[in-house]
Amino acid sequence: MLPFMRKRTIFCAFALGLCSDPAPSARQATAPPARQKLATPARPAPGKLPNARQASAPPTGWAQWGGPNRNFTSDSKGLATAWPASGPKKLWSRALGEGHSAISVDGNRLYTLYRPIVPGSRAEEEVVAALDAATGAATWEHKFPSSTAGVNFREGAGPHSTPLVTADRVYAAGSRKQIFSLNKADGKVAWSHDLIQEYGAPGPDRGYACSPLLYNDLLIVSAGGPGQALMAFNARSGALAWKGGDFNFSPASPIVIDVDGQTQLLYFAGNVVAGLDPATGKTLWTHPHKTDWGLNISTPIWSPSDRLLFVSSAYGTGSRVLELRQAGGKTTVAEKWFSNRMRIHIGTAIRVGSYVYGSSGDFGPAFITAVDVHTGKIAWQDRGFARAQLLYADRKLVILDEDGNLGIASVTGEGLQVHAKAAILDHLSWTPPTLVGTRLYVRDRKTISSFDLGS
Repeated sequence: MLPFMRKRTIFCAFALGLCSDPAPSARQATAPPARQKLATPARPAPGKLPNARQASAPPTGWAQWGGPNRNFTSDSKGLATAWPASGPKKLWSRALGEGHSAISVDGNRLYTLYRPIVPGSRAEEEVVAALDAATGAATWEHKFPSSTAGVNFREGAGPHSTPLVTADRVYAAGSRKQIFSLNKADGKVAWSHDLIQEYGAPGPDRGYACSPLLYNDLLIVSAGGPGQALMAFNARSGALAWKGGDFNFSPASPIVIDVDGQTQLLYFAGNVVAGLDPATGKTLWTHPHKTDWGLNISTPIWSPSDRLLFVSSAYGTGSRVLELRQAGGKTTVAEKWFSNRMRIHIGTAIRVGSYVYGSSGDFGPAFITAVDVHTGKIAWQDRGFARAQLLYADRKLVILDEDGNLGIASVTGEGLQVHAKAAILDHLSWTPPTLVGTRLYVRDRKTISSFDLGS
């Protein structure tokens, strides 16, 4: 998750792109098998952190929305602070299809989604693709029907969701709220669900953008509808484990946080910020954050060290910081500040020390902005980039703006020091970049590319 503009909104997966004919697939997966009635899985104990030893746990790397911790922060080292005028070394580039899905990485494979290009119209199908990380060539593809009827794709077609990759599965979501569990080896369907057809979830609007989240043996996604703002399925079998939450649907992707030892599922819903028990779906607390059209899109930032939660949106609202404390299973929520001067529209936000950095703005200019997380005061704004996606690694910001400009910079509460900047993409780019080691993977509305940011 990401965009739509003007009513121009944005979709949550923050991944956006458009393209031309994809490279031929080495192997296409078969259609989903007939759905069988599945037993209800056992639920993990409330408050337990995910078991990293489980076969279903995501490997290290960048195997989900936002990277290892869903916060767009990487432990990569050795990033260069100087490039030639042409930019960092390009390793490869190839055409892809439309879509705003970010790029997940596991080992020597990339995973993303796209909609094939059809000149003069739009394809009525979408594709989950596994690509060779060294060349961009397709390893396998799973194609599935995805009608454009009743979907608002004026600001770019879906899919918008980012795949989640585990030891042996790839979990992906299409524009029409279709959820797939695919075998990682060959892309064949292990199980699937249509949230609209099976559970009466509201229609796709501008296209589903939620990126799946894994908690213990549960795959958690947003759905929408009375009592089912969020749903959890057994990650292995696809059986429904729970559904919960009576808040408005939004494009945002959920995250898991630890509040004083209690694991909570955090959802930036259309009218509130909400915490739930990830094992049962029970709502633990809510706090108002109403946005025009329910378009809370960006991923919240949680810091357990000072118990501060930062949330931000455009569409007539702004940013607020909540202090969360928990004792005896009861969470108290205190609003520390609210400001409409920091408005994260479709981009990512990064917290470093006492500051949150993000591209702030609605439908006009969007400047990279620093806000003091403790006071809400704006420290500075930088006009050197257009609306941008950020990630943080090696004590540096990697910046990719919507005009295709890539930058690397040092950042503090005093300002932004840009070390290198170059135009690397030719088309509108709303997809956050992905970084593994020194390899950067990016896409715009025509291509997917890989660069080496090493020194």
